[in-house]
Amino acid sequence: MPGTLQGEGRAGGPVPGSGAGPGAEPPGAAGPRRGRIRAGRRAGTAPCGPGRRGGTGRPRTLGRCAGRAGAERGGSARLCSARPRRHSAGRFRPAPPQPRSPWGREGHAAMGHHSTWTWQELLVLLGGLWLWGGNAQPTPPGPTRSPAPQLKFRLAGYPRKHNEGRIEVFYNDEWGTICDDDFTLANAHVLCRHLGFVAATGWAHSAKYGKGVGRIWLDNVNCAGGEKSIGDCKHRGWGNSDCSHEEDAGVICKDERIPGFKDSNVIETEQSHVEEVRLRPVVSGARRRLPVTEGVVEVRYKDGWAQICDEGWDTKNSRVICGMMGFPAEKKVNRNFYKLASKSQPKQKRREDVGSRKRLFTERQQLNYRLHSVSCTGTEVHLSMCTFQFYQGNTSTACGAGMPAVVSCLPGPLFTSGSTHKKKQRQQQQGQLRIRLKGGAKAGEGRVEVLKSNEWGTVCDDRWNLLSASVVCRELGFGSAKEALTGARMGQGTGPIHLNEVQCLGTEKSLWSCPFKNITQEDCKHAEDAAVRCNIPYMGYENLIRLSGGRSRFEGRVEVAVGAGDGDELRWGLVCGEGWGTLEAMVVCRQLGLGFANHGLQETWYWDASNVTEMVLSGVKCAGHEMSLSHCQHHGSSLSCRNTGTRFAAGVICSETASDLLLHAPLVQETAYIEDRPLHMLYCAAEENCLSSSARLANWPYGHRRLLRFSSQIHNNGRADFRPKAGRHSWVWHECHRHYHSMDIFTHYDILTPNGTKVAEGHKASFCLEDTECEEDVAKRYECANFGEQGITVGCWDLYRHDIDCQWIDITDVKPGNYILQVVINPNFEVAESDFTNNAMKCNCKYDGHRIWVHSCHIGDALSEEASKRFEQYPGQLNNQIS
Repeated sequence: MPGTLQGEGRAGGPVPGSGAGPGAEPPGAAGPRRGRIRAGRRAGTAPCGPGRRGGTGRPRTLGRCAGRAGAERGGSARLCSARPRRHSAGRFRPAPPQPRSPWGREGHAAMGHHSTWTWQELLVLLGGLWLWGGNAQPTPPGPTRSPAPQLKFRLAGYPRKHNEGRIEVFYNDEWGTICDDDFTLANAHVLCRHLGFVAATGWAHSAKYGKGVGRIWLDNVNCAGGEKSIGDCKHRGWGNSDCSHEEDAGVICKDERIPGFKDSNVIETEQSHVEEVRLRPVVSGARRRLPVTEGVVEVRYKDGWAQICDEGWDTKNSRVICGMMGFPAEKKVNRNFYKLASKSQPKQKRREDVGSRKRLFTERQQLNYRLHSVSCTGTEVHLSMCTFQFYQGNTSTACGAGMPAVVSCLPGPLFTSGSTHKKKQRQQQQGQLRIRLKGGAKAGEGRVEVLKSNEWGTVCDDRWNLLSASVVCRELGFGSAKEALTGARMGQGTGPIHLNEVQCLGTEKSLWSCPFKNITQEDCKHAEDAAVRCNIPYMGYENLIRLSGGRSRFEGRVEVAVGAGDGDELRWGLVCGEGWGTLEAMVVCRQLGLGFANHGLQETWYWDASNVTEMVLSGVKCAGHEMSLSHCQHHGSSLSCRNTGTRFAAGVICSETASDLLLHAPLVQETAYIEDRPLHMLYCAAEENCLSSSARLANWPYGHRRLLRFSSQIHNNGRADFRPKAGRHSWVWHECHRHYHSMDIFTHYDILTPNGTKVAEGHKASFCLEDTECEEDVAKRYECANFGEQGITVGCWDLYRHDIDCQWIDITDVKPGNYILQVVINPNFEVAESDFTNNAMKCNCKYDGHRIWVHSCHIGDALSEEASKRFEQYPGQLNNQIS
């Protein structure tokens, strides 16, 4: 029988409600770690006796009556072979029919030879059945066993919504967690139904909602999805786990309750959880303005919201609340101003404070205080981590000497109102910052990169935690950290790894103020780059845009809301597809919280399922980093679109991950050289426009062209494979070189003067995108041979050697001097990437008319702004010694 073999069961049957027999493996029994082949996961008959040897994970081979000791402990005798066998779920089931005798090996051999039965054998068989029947009944002298308590479940952890969190189970009078080993969506379905939700939409691993405490009750849970109880699923046995709390599983349930579900999981210990928190604005001018920076602090309670008594409230508490709301800092609030509002008369609808000239909405409502005596240190990332007390019983007289807690927060530069002020403040901050986030799909998330010695580098994830991540988030103008990500979850960086084992206290103003270790080459690799997800203010951008007609929520025709001003009725319209591309699609996907853009589509006739037909926006031009489509350039109220039919409306396809290409700069520097190539060898290159325009006037086939050759090695450091925009059905065959082009222009090669004037150019078509080499443990997936699939796998690179056609720049017309060599990958943004800022590579070069020196090659965003300026003002080499 498939399943993990379990320990010997005593007489008496399984514990009611537990799904496991009382003889399950003792808590903490050793077992193999995940990733290894688990010994018990193969088909076979469960043997008698303990199913696993401590520390080895292999089934123990015992005699056919090894169960007798267990029978003696239970107070009755039985035959080993007649006892019920245990499945991997840990509960007893009668064994299905098997082609073997209840006699063990000898009987099995007899069955293989016409099954000749003697009267002695029949007597023994009848006696065994009698003993088994007696064993199944409780014996009077034996101890009576009280039924096990009913299983209870709850969601815990932070930060989370009411329908998601770390799953905790109450078993044997103790709360514990479930390990994420072998966890599946089917497991989450069963658990969500326990909690009163109709189904699960996802699950989380690696303690996404924080590490639990106490026991880890279940491990290697394997449900089919239809079970009524988690105890009916296969698992290693209650309390038998080889996990730590860093592997606690979480579930995301569909926000739909089971009709008539009675929540039997509302228990006393659950009252210690505070999950959802909000700021409720009470000043009339702030009720429509986003983000909400000031208001009454409220916590979710049952089906409504409750207030917090401000007795003993201080700035540290406010700092935690502001961090949760996405703001880097708090500011002092006028408490007396709000005190007037909280003590207004019941019939009074508004009161005007003469001193401040502000109007308050003070509709008298019954205050429902939930918390008091809140005390935070200021470094917590969530209110639930602070100490506080709950009001018990009737709260109508609670907080007699106080009032609801009110908080005012300072927004970061990205969220400061007033475009001029915002722009100025952002420029000032960017000029001072020595830290940035790269590779994230939206604002406030990405790989952490720091600036040291004018060069950007990454941070190793050793000891990386929420305290250090929060320092990064606040330094960048966001709130506290939602997640401290490890293992290059936001893609691998390049260049040096500057910091290791960063250990912030949480009070520091900058990551550079935290204790850290200098990195050595052996300590870390880019596969361990640290990343963060920060709390950002709620801006409501996702309510102003939607997708329609797609096969999933990640694709569709773009519809935008217009007339969203005061008093105006909201109406929806289409976006003109002219000029629509990947950069615009990136903004739409970010605004909707759908990750990165896969494609920006200019025609969407196949998604014609909506009744919205009016074109309301045209001329959209985005830089790619905007948080909303309304922040991009567009034609405004005057529509200018040649094709206003719905089939020409803009559409997008979004993806949770994206590729990220970058050039290996040192290889360009090492392989650059000049070749004078005869014209008679360049006919095919001329046909593909790989020569400068003056080549057309040359005296073909006589003469030559001077070419600057070099190799280029293009890495995919993202989280998705890089694939050509067009499918193979639309690739173009080039007869001269006898290969297909999957992208007309894959790279641009340019020679620039120090002031940016282009003096020579070249380009490379992607005639063969393939995995030339890969990192360790990464398998090649793409190769061009035999019209194969083209692309670059994550962790692999494509090598264009210096000696192939068009891998050059035609410098025949370039005069001696000092120049910049620039190579740009995916220059037309034809294929979406997570980061386009690292697609350019630059080198200094000196050309004396006969020789060329190429040096100081680097990725375009690898240097500080100051170093980049110095690079562009480079006066040239005085000799051929490169220091």
